Amino acid sequence: MVIGVDMASSPSFQLPHALLGDGPHKVIAVHGWFADRSAFAPVLADLDRASFQYAVVDLRGYGEAKDAAGAWTTSEGAADVVALADLLGWDRFSLIGHSMGGSVAQRVLAIAPHRVRRLVGVSPVPASGLELPPEQWELFAEADRLPGNRRAIIDVTTGGARPAAWLDRMVERSLEVSDAKAFRAWLDSWAGEDFHDRIEGSTVPALAVVGELDPALGAELMRRTWLRWYARAELTELPQAGHYAMDETPLALIRAVEDFLRKDGESDRVSGDSPS
Repeated sequence: MVIGVDMASSPSFQLPHALLGDGPHKVIAVHGWFADRSAFAPVLADLDRASFQYAVVDLRGYGEAKDAAGAWTTSEGAADVVALADLLGWDRFSLIGHSMGGSVAQRVLAIAPHRVRRLVGVSPVPASGLELPPEQWELFAEADRLPGNRRAIIDVTTGGARPAAWLDRMVERSLEVSDAKAFRAWLDSWAGEDFHDRIEGSTVPALAVVGELDPALGAELMRRTWLRWYARAELTELPQAGHYAMDETPLALIRAVEDFLRKDGESDRVSGDSPS
């Protein structure tokens, strides 16, 4: 089942989303900086829809929410995700966040820890943000208006191993589904804001899935951040993937994520206390 939300007919803003499956374990999936919810398209056909029900969302400034006004911050995004869970009647849910979406997912944990069942970051931006050297910051900060910068970022973060046509397609999609002003504002939030003190010590099971070819958000960074902050953290490295595991190794990603989500005992269902 796939359901879209028509913002024009809604009395207040709601995250546009697609619902897939009807399983008892509810999961909200949040895309990254370069794409809308179509980022998850390569994995959708092979998800376990009997065990899980997925809500795949468009953040403000992307996809069906491309023209939505907002602050375009991870805090706002997290509040929007919680509001969507309320709309769906999901008291408890797991989260999957790719890259920037990983930061949004961690913000959800910070504001509603009792509601998060399990947390998955796919090449997630740490809750401390991501400090970039001046030359890299310039590359990222001008990517809103320079398609070549977007292409360079995608190429570097996939190890320079992907074909030119794929890089071009990724850039074209990024330009089509994102609003340039929102795209730039999101960067300041996910890269520059540090809220790790609000999630440090959380007992919610938390998996980071990274690609071996990604020099930016890889295993080393996760060991310094994710694995230190989450009391029940796990790390999986996909050897053939870079930053875009959904495109590069979709089946391996599904297996890693859904195997983790299935590790759900009674203790997980009652966990989620605020970090002490």
